Formats: sequence, C-alpha cells, structure tokens
Amino acid sequence: MLQQPIIARDPVRFLSGYAGTLPVHFFSPEALDARLAAFMTGFPGLVTYAVKANPADDVISRLYAGGMRGFDVASPDEIDLIRRLCPDAAMHYNNPVRSRSEIVHGIAAGVASWSVDDAGELEKLIAMGATGEIAVRFKLPVAGAAYNFGAKFGAEEAEAARLLARVAEAGFKPAITFHVGTQCADPAAYATYVRAAAGIAKAAGVTIERLNVGGGFPSARDGRAVDLTPYFAAITGALSAFDTAPALVCEPGRGLVADSFAYAVQVKSVRAGRVYLNDGIYGGLSEFPSMVIPRFAVLSQSGRIRGGSSQPRVVFGPTCDSLDTLREPLPLPADMEEGDWVLFGSMGAYLTGVTTRFNGYGEWTTAIVKSVTF
Repeated sequence: MLQQPIIARDPVRFLSGYAGTLPVHFFSPEALDARLAAFMTGFPGLVTYAVKANPADDVISRLYAGGMRGFDVASPDEIDLIRRLCPDAAMHYNNPVRSRSEIVHGIAAGVASWSVDDAGELEKLIAMGATGEIAVRFKLPVAGAAYNFGAKFGAEEAEAARLLARVAEAGFKPAITFHVGTQCADPAAYATYVRAAAGIAKAAGVTIERLNVGGGFPSARDGRAVDLTPYFAAITGALSAFDTAPALVCEPGRGLVADSFAYAVQVKSVRAGRVYLNDGIYGGLSEFPSMVIPRFAVLSQSGRIRGGSSQPRVVFGPTCDSLDTLREPLPLPADMEEGDWVLFGSMGAYLTGVTTRFNGYGEWTTAIVKSVTF
C-alpha cells in the first residue's frame, strides 16, 4: 500500500492543536484499505470504483495500489484521470448519455465497457465505432434508497430487452446494468433487480456475459459500520433466476470511500436559534439539503467534545445566499460558542470534486489521520 504520513491519531486530537480556521477534511488511508478489502474479499465478482464519488489523486492511487483494476468513469476528464494514475486499468463508461466527441475520446482511451438506456444512444455508439461490452441499463420502481436514480437514467424492462437484443445483434459483448439508488438500506432491492435482469435477458433471447449491479451500497451515516454481507448474499442468491449465471461487476462509490473521511467546519457566529458555519451547501456540505445528515459532534477550540443539553438550531453556510442552509435544524449543544468546530462523519463522498468557490469560500485543508472515529 502507499504510505502517507499520519498527522494525528484522529480528528479530535488534531483539532485540539489546530490554530487554523479553514475547514479540515480528514482522511484515514487505513479505513479506506479496510473498506476496499471488505469489497474485494466479499463481493463475488469484479469490484470497480465510481470515480465521481471522490476523484482525489490520493484516493484513486490508494485504491489502485490495493488491487483495484476497474473504474467507472463518466466524462473525458475522469477518463484522463484514470489513464494518468492507473494506466492499465479497465474503464467502464457508464454515463449512458454521451456526445459524439465524448465517444471519440472514450474509444481513443480504450474504454472497455459502455452503458446505454436509449435506442438513439446505442445507435450512436454503433455508428461511431465503439467496441467491447455494452451494458443495457434498466430501472424498476423499487424502494429502499435515499433517492432513486430512475428519474434520469434507465430503460423500462420491455425497452431494455429490445436494446439488449440489438446489442447482441450488433456484435458487442452483451451485458445488463442497474443502480438501486444511493444509500440503499434494503439488500432485497438488489435481489429484485437481479431477478428482473434475468427476465430481461430471457425476453431478449440473449445470454449476457456480465451483470453490473452498480453502486448504492450505503455508508455509515449514523456512525455504525455497515455490514456488506447481506447485500452480497442477496445478489448471489438471486443469480439462480438466470439459466446461465453471468459474471458479476459492482461499482461502489459512496459505499467504498465515504467512511474513510470526516469533515470539520468552524462556527462563525451563534445567534438565538441560528448558527453560521464557514462552509455550507456550495462547499463540502453540498448534499445536506437532500441527504440524511451524518453523525456529528461539536468541539470547543481546545478539542473538548461538547455534551449536555442541546437545542435545535437553523444552520447556515457562509455565503450571502439565503438558500445556503441545511435541510432541517440540528440539535446543537446549548453551550456552543463562536470558534467551535462541527465535526461530521462519513464525509468522503461528493465533497472533493463538488465544492465550489462561490463568494470566495470553498477552500479546505486535508489532514491524514490514523482513524476518523470520534
């Protein structure tokens, strides 16, 4: 594994001696190694990484050093990133909507697998001379996730069968893919999708070579470690719906990297019923209007975790936009003060690569720690 210098044992210890004011993104390489091992040893197929979740060089390089040899890319920039850091890795271009120039870029870079959910997009790939595997992406009205991706991507089952037949007819390696939705709390959702994929393959009269079960594996937003075993078992058990079981692929993003990071933001001002932070929804807290807010703690400037009574307070970010506020009031310590730190767990996904510089905010510092627990 890549060796990175440890700055502190954990975020609390670091903050107790931190004199700066920039938000701090804490990264535990050991935690990432452990989560990667859980996927690599537990998932019964090829594990790839959804680059969009965290495209930091340190993360990509760490995963590659740990044996990751496949990456889900969604743009030319992500393709170039993987080719620079992981020159021999397989790339799966699973954003199913691409311009012709993006297809040309992918072909030149040696993309091994493409996904489609629309006849026009499939014909575009055929006409542009794409080769290799094409996975048909489908969707189901299945609950269990924090939010569903079906509103934007995925063909209905009947259309997916027609697309799959055309994929095989055109001479590509036929495959199927799906995404249950982010932070999926129900392993049975995967089984439902796997069985539906078997039905699509039968309707198309095609024996697929691979089934990509996507991402959606949850991170520990409540601080409790997620056991992946029930998810893997549900996927494996449902393969019996196929006459010939395909090889499996998964593409975790959040579920792989989120719990390896924590994020600390400083309190700028405390008012009656309100708190203002030095980062908000245009920065590292971009998901907080739409996702369950992860476990957090409030620390004094000396690093003491504040306890005792709490009260709900509306939390605002630092920009001049009134939309820069969290979805709901947070139960914050009654004795919190300006200069305190709010430390959030499970913050490795959708912070790097998403943060803007609106109003001049959005800068942070990174600290390598042994553990991100607190």
